[in-house]
Amino acid sequence: MEPAAQPIWTPSPERARNAALTRFSHYVQERYKAPIHDYASLHRWSIEFPEHFWNAVWDFCEIRCSQNAQQTIEDGRRMPGAKWFVGALLNYAENLIPPSDDSIAIIFRNEAGQRRELTRRELRSEVARVADGLKQAGVKVGDRVAGYLPNIPETVIAMLATTSLGAIWSSCSPDFGASAVVDRFGQIKPRVLFATDGYQYAGKRIDCLPTVATVCKQISSIERVVLVPYLNADTKAEQIPHGVLFSDFGRPDRPLTFTQLPFEQPAFILYSSGTTGAPKCIVHSAGGALIQQKKENILHSGMGADDRYFYFTTCGWVMWNALASGLATGAAIVLFDGAPLQPDPKILWRMAAEERVTIFGTGPRFLTTCEQLGLRPREEFDLSALRAVISTGAPLSPTSYRYVYRDVHPDVHLSSISGGTDIMACFGTGCPTLPVYEGEIQALGLGMKVEIFDGAGKALIGQQGELVCTQPFPSVPVGFWGDPQGDRLVATYFSHYPNVWWHGDLATVTSRGGLIVHGRSDAVLNPSGVRIGTAELYRQLEKIDEVLESIAIAQEFKGDVRIVLFVRLRDGLTLDEPLRDKICRTIRDNTSPRHVPSKVIQVPDLPRTLNGKLVELAVRDVVHGRMPKNLAALANPEALDFFKARPELKD
Repeated sequence: MEPAAQPIWTPSPERARNAALTRFSHYVQERYKAPIHDYASLHRWSIEFPEHFWNAVWDFCEIRCSQNAQQTIEDGRRMPGAKWFVGALLNYAENLIPPSDDSIAIIFRNEAGQRRELTRRELRSEVARVADGLKQAGVKVGDRVAGYLPNIPETVIAMLATTSLGAIWSSCSPDFGASAVVDRFGQIKPRVLFATDGYQYAGKRIDCLPTVATVCKQISSIERVVLVPYLNADTKAEQIPHGVLFSDFGRPDRPLTFTQLPFEQPAFILYSSGTTGAPKCIVHSAGGALIQQKKENILHSGMGADDRYFYFTTCGWVMWNALASGLATGAAIVLFDGAPLQPDPKILWRMAAEERVTIFGTGPRFLTTCEQLGLRPREEFDLSALRAVISTGAPLSPTSYRYVYRDVHPDVHLSSISGGTDIMACFGTGCPTLPVYEGEIQALGLGMKVEIFDGAGKALIGQQGELVCTQPFPSVPVGFWGDPQGDRLVATYFSHYPNVWWHGDLATVTSRGGLIVHGRSDAVLNPSGVRIGTAELYRQLEKIDEVLESIAIAQEFKGDVRIVLFVRLRDGLTLDEPLRDKICRTIRDNTSPRHVPSKVIQVPDLPRTLNGKLVELAVRDVVHGRMPKNLAALANPEALDFFKARPELKD
């Protein structure tokens, strides 16, 4: 189903003319005589001439290197297997920390009211000191350094110090329990662990030292623990074996050097959600991450030195990497640690106004909750500096598009984006020169040959199917840690369609060249053979104020499957027949009779991952009497108890 015929927002001619994307279009026209007259022709050129395109991104976005590439793409038809910028030598951190000046690099705030600033000069000095500490601890190229930290400046400093040496950075949020941390860091065997003593969330003070001690006991590779006193200023290093305080780690006034390494040198290890087994340790290259981040920040978001870039994220999510990468554009990044809505649901909008945030990053759940709470930020706060809102983590409903333009800011570039941890990039993204349509991601990412396949690998136009990428791109993962032959990598992404990246999303490319994501394809509902993405139902439920959140599954029943919808309601409400009818009627009227669930059941809570994503597959497993594969990946595994042997599901 196509979204609205009329755009909800259109950039002014001046805004489109001044966009970095427009300058880039002129740049490639002059350099390559490329026949570009709009975004569609630019995207088409970017995938028809990938060598020219990625070279242009490298030069236009001013990637620093000590040695240029001898060849842009080697084995350019192999996926996996294509090699990028062969012969180039660079350093990830060097591209994020330009020469010192007194401009602001980082602004930090938290829910307790703390605020700090770091200039670029101060950031560079701190990175140099911590890099010296890592050198003294014996860290060298390829070693792993882990962070069990909140979203604080010390996390950015530790990451930059690690990558400046050519070591590999990996992080988890401190709300991960000991078993979840060990599931991740235990596989990659870090030599140094940066850890917090605790954190505050929604007014609660949480002590992390017992978890840190347990992790160190279970991961024998950890030789040094760098402790950040965040919860208590008087935390002592002696409280943890092999401990040293962050402020005492490394010698001050040390020169900062950047180890020059090949484009494909591993720089980051990120993790899959772990809901279907042990988390996969996804290894990303320094060059692949950098060129994609520069492309997306500069071309797709128009980010530059005048911006203040905020994203609500923890350090256990790829969007933390995206936020940190804003430094490479000269922008100041705004870090926030704490609860986004409790006890003050206005805290992030207040912060955005006070810090003059220009790019505000969040997710659909936050925007939906703000609307349900009746928040109207534009009426209460001065958001005149705001020019872009970015949303990811799940499809953004048409209702939320309307909310942003009605109640947040009438003239912002609203970018719903889709990609993620697996590719450290976007397949669907924003475009500052195109109109925004409700319910539709504006554009396919430059250099990404995104297509929609049916089960047989046939390309579909304007129809739902599997989202795939049929051409190599620089941020295809280097591999999985502990998978030296690449067998698990191939099985995960390339076994569905050989030599084609399978992303696991059910999607449609629209007639305008935009993208609609209908949900995860492995959670597709298939009653009587009709494929239905769960997001199609969730979009309708966002229109119903009584419903806070929901999960839909396909239950095997009498030789077929039927749709079962579980809903969590506002406090004090009960799912009675009028509300059940309202839910089913809203779904039927806005989708089709086949979308209407056979059962609607109220639940006290819904299971979610440690990153806050609802877990459809775990619910489906429990309903069918199967044990979910990795309960440690869930923030609230006890929520699954409700779904066991429900009598309502037996008839």
